Amino acid sequence: MTSNTHKVAEVREVLAEYGIEVYQAKAPKVEIQSTDLREVAVSAAIIAYSVLKTPLIVEDAGLFIRALNGFPGPYSSYVYSTIGISGVLKLLEGVKDRYAEFVSVIAYADEDGVRVFEGRVKGTITREPRGNRGFGFDPIFMPIGLDKTFAEMSIHEKNRYSHRGMAARKLGEWLSKEKLYK
Repeated sequence: MTSNTHKVAEVREVLAEYGIEVYQAKAPKVEIQSTDLREVAVSAAIIAYSVLKTPLIVEDAGLFIRALNGFPGPYSSYVYSTIGISGVLKLLEGVKDRYAEFVSVIAYADEDGVRVFEGRVKGTITREPRGNRGFGFDPIFMPIGLDKTFAEMSIHEKNRYSHRGMAARKLGEWLSKEKLYK
């Protein structure tokens, strides 16, 4: 459950590796305000499942920048739409500690309840945007050990390293073992 077609495409590609098809569903978007991504995703999954009555996933993600005490965190989408990449870079002007983490929480809801899968990738915030792929803060996030931002990677390459790719693989493995072969 998301209106973000980029997120759907990323999760769709990963889950296809497990033979799982992903469709974008329409349901009322009700998102609680919380500093906890898990709480936001679980709440949204419960509400969406109560309306749609079909197995579904809800994904919520955030960029947590250490020098900014975890900001923007669960408010990443709002921060992106208000101050954007340039605003975040301005907040980090003169800051040496560029460490950040991208975190993704996928909540899977069905008749048995909700199960949560998390992915986390460590990285740094670049000093300027790089690349024109991806979305959101991808142009300024570079995973540790790599020399590319997410925006410089193809969707396939990004899924190998990203928080969302990690969470989706955990979901795919669980569905393959627990749900699809019961």
